[in-house]
Amino acid sequence: MRRTRTSFYKKVAGVVLSGAVVFGAYGIAGIATPAANAAQSTAAKLTSEQQKMALDTLMSFYKPALEGHFPTDSAVGSFVVGKTTRDEVLKAIGKAEQPRATASGFDVYHAEMGHPGYALAYNDKNILQEIRYFGTNVERETNIGGMTMSMLKQHWFAPSSTNAISNTKQIKWTYIRGDYKLEFIFNSTANLDHINLKRHSK
Repeated sequence: MRRTRTSFYKKVAGVVLSGAVVFGAYGIAGIATPAANAAQSTAAKLTSEQQKMALDTLMSFYKPALEGHFPTDSAVGSFVVGKTTRDEVLKAIGKAEQPRATASGFDVYHAEMGHPGYALAYNDKNILQEIRYFGTNVERETNIGGMTMSMLKQHWFAPSSTNAISNTKQIKWTYIRGDYKLEFIFNSTANLDHINLKRHSK
């Protein structure tokens, strides 16, 4: 898929700090904002159709993660963690609107016109080591904005591990998928901030 800078992504709230990307309603250091409070109540107001669309999006991550990639219908669906090079990514989808500031930082591709936002990080050999999914800005409730802890537990069962993220109010739910893992970063029980895909260290 060839990405053009004028038609694919638009700004989504994001900050790059010390090689880590911090997105979403909590911003820097887990400080809640009015957007965070609004997001927490969104899931309770979804229609059945919106809930189904959010669930369909959630389920689309399950099988592809076993092979180290995101859903094939996504902009980054052909990229495999641990295999795809940065040069291959740039050739396929172009330069990020927010390029990494350091070698260990993230190339951030902003959400635009219903297309989700992503952030990609590489190792010292420029091999893809992590993909982050931030959902869309438009109709967000039909994808990441409609995913809750209860939905995840109901359909994926209990996570392999749960951890509080230091210096924030976020909780990380990790699901091991073969040689890979999906990390769901929640701001609250009904406010999913983003999803990470990484290799699983055994």
